[in-house]
Amino acid sequence: MESTSNGSDDKVVETVVGGRYVEMEQEGADKTVKSRLSGFLWHGGSAYDAWFSCASNQVAQVLLTLPYSFSQLGMLSGILFQLFYGLLGSWTAYLISILYIEYRTRKEREKVDYRNHVIQWFEVLDGLLGKHWRNVGLAFNCTFLLFGSVIQLIACASNIYYINDKLDKRTWTYIFGACCATTVFIPSFHNYRIWSFLGLVMTTYTAWYLTIASLLHGQVEGVKHSGPTKMVLYFTGATNILYTFGGHAVTVEIMHAMWRPQKFKAIYLMATLYVLTLTLPSAASVYWAFGDALLTHANAFALLPRTRFRDSAVVLMLIHQFITFGFACTPLYFVWEKAIGLHDCRSLCKRAAARLPVVIPIWFLAIIFPFFGPINSSVGSLLVSFTVYIIPALAHMATFRSAQARENAVEAPPRFAGRWIGAYTINAFVVGWVLVVGFGFGGWASMTNFIHQIDTFGLFTKCYQCPPPPPLSPAFPLPSNSPLPSNAHNSTTMPTIASLSPSPSPSPSYFSHRPHHRYG
Repeated sequence: MESTSNGSDDKVVETVVGGRYVEMEQEGADKTVKSRLSGFLWHGGSAYDAWFSCASNQVAQVLLTLPYSFSQLGMLSGILFQLFYGLLGSWTAYLISILYIEYRTRKEREKVDYRNHVIQWFEVLDGLLGKHWRNVGLAFNCTFLLFGSVIQLIACASNIYYINDKLDKRTWTYIFGACCATTVFIPSFHNYRIWSFLGLVMTTYTAWYLTIASLLHGQVEGVKHSGPTKMVLYFTGATNILYTFGGHAVTVEIMHAMWRPQKFKAIYLMATLYVLTLTLPSAASVYWAFGDALLTHANAFALLPRTRFRDSAVVLMLIHQFITFGFACTPLYFVWEKAIGLHDCRSLCKRAAARLPVVIPIWFLAIIFPFFGPINSSVGSLLVSFTVYIIPALAHMATFRSAQARENAVEAPPRFAGRWIGAYTINAFVVGWVLVVGFGFGGWASMTNFIHQIDTFGLFTKCYQCPPPPPLSPAFPLPSNSPLPSNAHNSTTMPTIASLSPSPSPSPSYFSHRPHHRYG
């Protein structure tokens, strides 16, 4: 997978630091208009591209479930948890970037060439800490990204249902599973430039639509804001927010697509600050308008009246979820390519065909567990807690545990964080908090809620949280004075004898004056 530079005499300009995947610029190559346009739309690697990728990937369908979390947490706790986990996520994303730079620098000193190879998080752990860390990181990262892709597919079916309910959500899952499978043709994160930009524009529109539409709609009659009411709901909502700001499982792949990955350090923090300007107003406004009604409506679209603005938001979110599906699934494609030995193949068609088996289990799981909303909390507590919070913090502590490692570190922790002592203190707090609150209480609450959804709706449910169909009217309505109720076919009790009015008996003349026929 890792090829050593052979020092050939080919006229190839050295790859920019950070590794450009399957793309080397040759001296004297003429750039046509087509190549310039392709580069503008397709080949991204700047700090701006990384910012768009981080912001676009961080908030997608979860934007629609945050009001649901606010109804579980209450307004104050919902706001505080967003600020807290946003800061916590930015710190662990910074740790991942530092570990990537450390690993990359060590390998470059060994003359390793990454022009045809994408570095991933489990390889960073392998290079810095050994195979046991690699195996744990690989297991958690792949499982999280697998279910992250499942959630995007579930969200597609849930959203489109509010535009076209002629098909049930399971059927829509089949359709969008086939559509999302086309992401196998996107080579790497290097090629998400225009998609990341469009995805963030779409999310921004949807967030401000939710905010403005809720404020204009006003509070529904008799609205109540009783949250938090139960500990199970409280920690379920908290873990959904933990999941919201845990989108940096693809940090290493985004950094590797950058021309200068050293600039990534503050990018995720800036992306998080922008995301907070979308999530806080939208979640607070929807919860203010609808209150406890959100407890039974995990998707915020379900409560807003249908208008052309809502339909536009639904369509834009569908497109964005397709993009986010690609973000979550592309690292899985890379892992699969490396497992079967096709990662360095230059044929896009061969690699696309080889990637297709990755989509099948995602498709299947989305049909089994279509619980839009509760599944976010379960994934957040069981997978996100370790993948992007606990493991990066522990890995940073283990990598720089010796004085020599700290002295030779490519980059020391910043002064405002307290240098090494401060970094170790923050890391220990992250591990302790997420382990107890996120994984412990959050895991208990989210799995309790998840099992409740299974008991209520069942696996493979055809249309999760869909409104019941209207009752069918009888073809021949009964007269108003009929002794039987109009819904007698649904009645659980039979009418008594006394309740039935007796029919009149025939008169004696009916029997005595029978007509006689004479036969000849």
